[in-house]
Amino acid sequence: MVKRKSASNSEEGWNYEAKVIEIEGIIAGIEAGELELEEVFDQFAKAVEYLRQCESFLQQRQKQVDLLIETLSDE
Repeated sequence: MVKRKSASNSEEGWNYEAKVIEIEGIIAGIEAGELELEEVFDQFAKAVEYLRQCESFLQQRQKQVDLLIETLSDE
């Protein structure tokens, strides 16, 4: 089986758990209310992009799991 990475997750060192921590940090910063409004929007946009990357990563892994389960069922 060939491993494939999506374009958004193909960067070396990309890590799901690290992105989740970054998202949590962004949310905490926004909730603290200490950011300028423009910074809030910038940080929010960054968090949305990270969430999309995480969703793509999870969808890809779900497909791999489904394929493995199907392969086991065929045996």
